[in-house]
Amino acid sequence: MIISTAKKLLNPKRQVIPIRNVLQYLERAASLSPERTACVDETHSLSYQELCHISRAVGAALSQRIRPRQPVAIYMEKGCAALSAFFGVVYAGGFYSYFNPELPAARLQQIQSVLGASCVITDQAHRSVMEEIFPASSILLVEELMISQEDQSQLAAVRAAMIDTDPLYVNFTSGSTGLPKGVLVSHRSVLDFIDVFVDTFSFTSNDRIGNQAPFDFDVSVKDIYGALKAQATLVIIPRRLFSRPKELLDFLCEHKVTTLIWAVSALCLISTFHGLDYRTPDTVGKVLFSGEVMPLKHLKTWMEHLPKAQFVNLYGPTEITCNCTYHILDRERDYQGGIPIGRPFPNEEVFLLDGEDREIHAPGQVGELCVRGTALALGYYRSPQQTAAAFVPDPRNPAYPELIYRTGDLGRYTEDGEFMYSGRKDFQIKHLGHRVELEEIERAVSALPEVDRCCCVYEEERQKIHAFYVGEVEAAQLRRQIKEQLPYFMVPSTLTAVEKFPLTKNGKINRKELLKGGGKRG
Repeated sequence: MIISTAKKLLNPKRQVIPIRNVLQYLERAASLSPERTACVDETHSLSYQELCHISRAVGAALSQRIRPRQPVAIYMEKGCAALSAFFGVVYAGGFYSYFNPELPAARLQQIQSVLGASCVITDQAHRSVMEEIFPASSILLVEELMISQEDQSQLAAVRAAMIDTDPLYVNFTSGSTGLPKGVLVSHRSVLDFIDVFVDTFSFTSNDRIGNQAPFDFDVSVKDIYGALKAQATLVIIPRRLFSRPKELLDFLCEHKVTTLIWAVSALCLISTFHGLDYRTPDTVGKVLFSGEVMPLKHLKTWMEHLPKAQFVNLYGPTEITCNCTYHILDRERDYQGGIPIGRPFPNEEVFLLDGEDREIHAPGQVGELCVRGTALALGYYRSPQQTAAAFVPDPRNPAYPELIYRTGDLGRYTEDGEFMYSGRKDFQIKHLGHRVELEEIERAVSALPEVDRCCCVYEEERQKIHAFYVGEVEAAQLRRQIKEQLPYFMVPSTLTAVEKFPLTKNGKINRKELLKGGGKRG
């Protein structure tokens, strides 16, 4: 039944049928490779045929509850069931947002205040938590949705009304206003990027992609949809293993993982604790990393233990759908001057603008990295002002309206025409693979009853967030309060009480002086 349905929706012999919806990846795989393992987690595995069938069942049930282009929150551990929920939401005509169980309740409520999802899909294990956090939302159990009756006519009607610019997912990042920003990404943007991504790095159906990233982190988009496009197997690694390097390596070896698309911090976790000396996952042939600058000593360790593997540095914010540039590492190069972020992917233009919005072409001159192309996100969900500030008309093109995304990242050209990352033009940082607005941390800490004011400084060399505050509260107590408000990657590494903040001659807080120990300690 499922195979015939998939063939009707996408006949592999008719190459003229355009790909307009990510579900066509899934249906094509279910048609051509029905028995191939689509995904495997710690306790379950699903073939492409099974994943497609279950996802359609979820979609049929959900289509009775939501309107087209309506958000649905999904709260459960990442795994095969979560993927079924993702695709089920899409079959129902909506878009999904993954609510990470690692996040504190206060953070989830902030995200929900922006998202406004009327339905939350969860599992039996997390039902009580969801009922407590979101009492006004309709709580749906994935176990019940997965065994629903498939209504083919209803699904066909929903599908017929969908277009490729419909939203697919929304991922939330840190926001300077104090509320998370929801980056809304369309089917077309994902299709545009994933097609190129899979082709560039020669993913095949023989690949086994080891998923490290949480499902609310855009690195996971490459895992999920790269696997679907290539008809590969997605191996979903339990998050608890990333605090147990030896068990993690055992898992990679036992599952014969071939591809790692990981955050730099995750790779460094293994190399820091000499995990590769314990066991080397020698089936790995591709290591693609992003999120932060890769320390050379950690890169060297990985390359020495995987002498035949390809290593790739990826760059790009969530707003441009995963990545816009890449650099394939040359084993004969020492990279003492830094690892380039590389060249743009096909169908994406990356360029530099100076402080007066003039394009920079000369090597060595620093400017803001800007991106143009189909892969740009739709904008920030329910935030037109923030969208208008970041997604702006191309100042180089006065002839017709054309949007670009201003990343806020600084870069420069090398003599070879590649891009090098040169830091930020604001107080946004990359920490533990996540993009963080220091201002959001400052707002959250300053809002606590016993804190008058807070200032955060990022020490890039040691990759630490330092928070300085004026207030009558002990640092240990303050840390407990912060953990209840912010996700782990936004909790400051140090908390220091001061009597007052040192100021610059312009009357602004002197952040460099704070980091040096300026200001009187309380």
